[in-house]
Amino acid sequence: MKNELNSNLILKVYEHIRQQGQEYEEGKQFEGITAFSDPDGYTIYLKGSGVFLRFGFHNTYQFNYDKESQKADFMKKVNYIASMLDD
Repeated sequence: MKNELNSNLILKVYEHIRQQGQEYEEGKQFEGITAFSDPDGYTIYLKGSGVFLRFGFHNTYQFNYDKESQKADFMKKVNYIASMLDD
């Protein structure tokens, strides 16, 4: 699998959503992205724009989506949230 994700960015965005997002059925939602984790916290999930991202231990990940345009919209939202963060 081509490493197309910046692991640090995904983790920062996930944490920001968990801290700043509104309660939602599955977790917290912020700017159209929902964030939640499995019970042990080793696997996190980001969901939005028809995309489901599973991000796990050792920086492994899997995208699920139907159209490439969905993934592009999802990543646009993730990058927008990342642009709000202080480094």
